[in-house]
Amino acid sequence: MFMANMGLISLGVLLIITSISVLVYSANILLSPWEIILFIIALFGCWMMILAGFRHRNPSKYERGALSTFAWGLLLTIVGFSSILSLRGLMTMLYTVAVMLLVIGILAIAVAMERK
Repeated sequence: MFMANMGLISLGVLLIITSISVLVYSANILLSPWEIILFIIALFGCWMMILAGFRHRNPSKYERGALSTFAWGLLLTIVGFSSILSLRGLMTMLYTVAVMLLVIGILAIAVAMERK
Protein backbone atom coordinates (compact mmCIF):
# COMPACT_ATOMS: atom_id res chain seq x y z
CA MET A 1 0.00 0.00 0.00
CA PHE A 2 2.81 2.41 0.93
CA MET A 3 4.80 1.72 -2.25
CA ALA A 4 1.71 2.15 -4.44
CA ASN A 5 1.45 5.81 -3.38
CA MET A 6 5.14 6.56 -3.90
CA GLY A 7 4.48 8.72 -6.98
CA LEU A 8 2.11 10.94 -5.03
CA ILE A 9 4.54 11.08 -2.11
CA SER A 10 7.35 12.09 -4.48
CA LEU A 11 5.16 14.85 -5.93
CA GLY A 12 4.48 16.13 -2.41
CA VAL A 13 8.19 16.03 -1.60
CA LEU A 14 8.95 17.96 -4.81
CA LEU A 15 6.44 20.65 -3.82
CA ILE A 16 7.94 20.88 -0.33
CA ILE A 17 11.47 21.10 -1.79
CA THR A 18 10.33 23.84 -4.18
CA SER A 19 8.77 25.87 -1.38
CA ILE A 20 11.88 25.46 0.79
CA SER A 21 14.05 26.60 -2.13
CA VAL A 22 11.94 29.72 -2.67
CA LEU A 23 12.08 30.50 1.07
CA VAL A 24 15.87 30.10 1.06
CA TYR A 25 16.05 32.42 -1.96
CA SER A 26 13.87 35.02 -0.23
CA ALA A 27 16.24 34.91 2.77
CA ASN A 28 19.10 35.83 0.37
CA ILE A 29 20.99 32.60 0.95
CA LEU A 30 20.59 31.64 -2.70
CA LEU A 31 21.70 34.53 -4.88
CA SER A 32 20.15 33.90 -8.29
CA PRO A 33 17.14 32.13 -9.81
CA TRP A 34 19.52 29.60 -11.38
CA GLU A 35 20.62 28.60 -7.90
CA ILE A 36 16.97 27.88 -7.00
CA ILE A 37 16.73 25.37 -9.84
CA LEU A 38 20.03 23.75 -8.92
CA PHE A 39 19.04 23.62 -5.24
CA ILE A 40 15.77 21.88 -6.16
CA ILE A 41 17.73 19.36 -8.27
CA ALA A 42 20.18 18.69 -5.42
CA LEU A 43 17.49 18.24 -2.77
CA PHE A 44 15.42 16.02 -5.05
CA GLY A 45 18.56 13.91 -5.52
CA CYS A 46 18.66 13.51 -1.74
CA TRP A 47 15.03 12.37 -1.85
CA MET A 48 15.89 9.83 -4.54
CA MET A 49 18.60 8.37 -2.30
CA ILE A 50 16.04 8.04 0.50
CA LEU A 51 13.62 6.48 -1.99
CA ALA A 52 16.29 3.91 -2.86
CA GLY A 53 16.25 2.79 0.76
CA PHE A 54 12.50 2.20 0.55
CA ARG A 55 12.91 0.27 -2.70
CA HIS A 56 15.66 -1.88 -1.22
CA ARG A 57 13.28 -3.05 1.50
CA ASN A 58 10.34 -3.72 -0.85
CA PRO A 59 11.67 -4.50 -4.34
CA SER A 60 9.18 -4.82 -7.20
CA LYS A 61 9.66 -7.17 -10.10
CA TYR A 62 9.59 -4.70 -13.01
CA GLU A 63 10.85 -1.52 -11.36
CA ARG A 64 14.24 0.12 -11.39
CA GLY A 65 16.52 -1.35 -8.75
CA ALA A 66 17.51 0.33 -5.52
CA LEU A 67 21.13 0.78 -6.61
CA SER A 68 20.07 2.49 -9.82
CA THR A 69 17.75 4.85 -7.96
CA PHE A 70 20.49 5.61 -5.45
CA ALA A 71 22.98 6.27 -8.26
CA TRP A 72 20.68 8.75 -9.99
CA GLY A 73 20.00 10.47 -6.68
CA LEU A 74 23.70 10.75 -5.94
CA LEU A 75 24.40 12.16 -9.40
CA LEU A 76 21.61 14.74 -9.09
CA THR A 77 22.86 15.79 -5.66
CA ILE A 78 26.47 16.14 -6.81
CA VAL A 79 25.49 18.03 -9.98
CA GLY A 80 23.18 20.40 -8.08
CA PHE A 81 25.50 21.34 -5.24
CA SER A 82 28.64 21.42 -7.40
CA SER A 83 26.94 23.70 -9.90
CA ILE A 84 25.85 26.08 -7.13
CA LEU A 85 29.43 26.26 -5.90
CA SER A 86 30.63 26.76 -9.46
CA LEU A 87 28.17 29.62 -10.03
CA ARG A 88 29.43 31.34 -6.90
CA GLY A 89 33.03 31.00 -8.06
CA LEU A 90 33.99 28.67 -5.22
CA MET A 91 34.65 25.78 -7.57
CA THR A 92 35.78 25.77 -11.19
CA MET A 93 33.74 23.98 -13.82
CA LEU A 94 36.68 21.62 -14.43
CA TYR A 95 36.56 20.61 -10.76
CA THR A 96 32.82 20.00 -11.06
CA VAL A 97 33.34 17.71 -14.06
CA ALA A 98 36.14 15.88 -12.22
CA VAL A 99 33.88 15.27 -9.21
CA MET A 100 31.09 13.96 -11.45
CA LEU A 101 33.51 11.61 -13.24
CA LEU A 102 34.81 10.38 -9.88
CA VAL A 103 31.27 9.61 -8.70
CA ILE A 104 30.41 7.86 -11.97
CA GLY A 105 33.57 5.76 -11.65
CA ILE A 106 32.73 4.76 -8.09
CA LEU A 107 29.18 3.85 -9.11
CA ALA A 108 30.47 1.76 -12.03
CA ILE A 109 32.68 -0.20 -9.65
CA ALA A 110 29.77 -0.66 -7.22
CA VAL A 111 27.51 -1.98 -9.98
CA ALA A 112 30.22 -4.35 -11.23
CA MET A 113 30.79 -5.71 -7.73
CA GLU A 114 27.05 -6.16 -7.15
CA ARG A 115 26.63 -8.28 -10.29
CA LYS A 116 29.69 -10.49 -9.52
